[in-house]
Amino acid sequence: MSSGGSDTHRARKRFGQHFLTDGAVIDGIVRAINPLPGQALVEIGPGLGALTGPLKERCKALTVIELDRDLAARLRRQPGLDVVEADVLNVDFAALAARLGGRLRVVGNLPYNISTPILFHLLASSEQVVDQHFMLQKEVVERMAAAPGSKDYGRLSVMLQWRYRIESVLDVPPEAFDPPPRVDSAVVRMEPLPVDASVDPARLSALVAVAFSQRRKILRGTLGRWMEQQDISTPFDLSRRAEQVPVAEYLALARRPG
Repeated sequence: MSSGGSDTHRARKRFGQHFLTDGAVIDGIVRAINPLPGQALVEIGPGLGALTGPLKERCKALTVIELDRDLAARLRRQPGLDVVEADVLNVDFAALAARLGGRLRVVGNLPYNISTPILFHLLASSEQVVDQHFMLQKEVVERMAAAPGSKDYGRLSVMLQWRYRIESVLDVPPEAFDPPPRVDSAVVRMEPLPVDASVDPARLSALVAVAFSQRRKILRGTLGRWMEQQDISTPFDLSRRAEQVPVAEYLALARRPG
């Protein structure tokens, strides 16, 4: 997704561009973010600038990440904007935080076709982030915030909930965009949790991937075998399915030895 506005730029399917045009929705998003002067605010995929203008009015300075060369050129003509023309998946957010001199507040209408890779990419820099507000497909937001035992609870839920407090703050209908997407959207707030240094992120990622690889099966045949191979003897009930296990229990398995 991209922020939008009245302009002649045509949305490009390969970039997943759907421009936000509803003024009431834009106002609601800006109020939810509540940007303040002096904060290191970064917008991903500003597009035609529907959010960019109101955000810049509130925070006075804004860094934007835009892949589309034509849109990046337009954005550079606006005073007060620091334009990073790049694929967001190649942006080092820790280095960006160091350059901007503070922890980041990251916002944006993420391209729905690569929203999950972007969320995982940002995980590595969560210590440099104050909060994140993203427009996403509503179904994805529901998966992110899902509780154990629900049909939406999965790998995405576990891998994000161990690092963030997640809250859906605003539903957005398709008609708020031009062209309208074929799905409902929602704005999610993500606030990083304190880092638990005892958890091995690589180990957590591996075991969660194994656990949800055959989510309809009992864990004894998937995660149980993986635990044997890794020589993990931590007490764990393997008679459940992956979606029945709370995040805290996955974290317990991923703790570093000793």
